[in-house]
Amino acid sequence: MRSPSSRLELRVSPGAKRSVITGRYGEGWKVRVNAVAEKGKANEELVRLLGKTLDVARADVTIVRGHGSRDKLVEVVGLQPEEIEQRLARAADSSS
Repeated sequence: MRSPSSRLELRVSPGAKRSVITGRYGEGWKVRVNAVAEKGKANEELVRLLGKTLDVARADVTIVRGHGSRDKLVEVVGLQPEEIEQRLARAADSSS
């Protein structure tokens, strides 16, 4: 049986004091990462943060589109969209 996968839209702000899920951003989510936007560092931190927040392995989080942009499309393997939404909402609530 194949694991479920879901895609989500993100707006990422690099160079933050700490890495957090800040809340909704249009149809997607706004994320701040504590890494600079050079040499893939912000993308690496984004994948780390999403893996930790969603309780999935880093290998299960893939940036599909937007490697050099603030607007990204990310695929997460192993979770249904509803589960992702609930976990991101909890993370956003606890960061405020």
